[in-house]
Amino acid sequence: MSTTQSERLRELLEPLVRSQGLDLEEIAVESVGRKRVLRVVVDSDEGADLDAVADVSRALSEKLDESDAMGDVEYTLEVGTPGAERALTEHRHYVRATDRLVGFRLREGGELTARILKVDDEGLDLEVPGVKGRKATSRRLAFEDIDRARVQVEFNRKNKSDEEIAEEA
Repeated sequence: MSTTQSERLRELLEPLVRSQGLDLEEIAVESVGRKRVLRVVVDSDEGADLDAVADVSRALSEKLDESDAMGDVEYTLEVGTPGAERALTEHRHYVRATDRLVGFRLREGGELTARILKVDDEGLDLEVPGVKGRKATSRRLAFEDIDRARVQVEFNRKNKSDEEIAEEA
């Protein structure tokens, strides 16, 4: 059974990323002319700030220089975090998206946009925004019913007031 370069890179780099307190979310190797680009996406439950990304980038660069994982071809290492409209593919992604608006494509057809309120092992408790002045409604969605999910960017979401936060406590 052969392993792909991405799998070998994951085996090499994931322990190092974890030692930095981050999760290795994605690895992609792309050819760009005669060079290659190695893109590494990292994240954590608290998010990854610029300093954490810089630290892990230096550590990954050193590890790659010590190994022959990228071969003899010139490459560029790019380390970053998931984009604002990240796809949710792992349980931890849904947990991290709690309180965020998410667009769902359902396995049996149809789409749904809702805010994640709570995540457990079986699925999600959601708040579906009301339409045309109607109140928001609650909905339960099992993981098995989700085909795809992607965080939505919200430009004008109102922050919770101090009173709302106190009521939740």
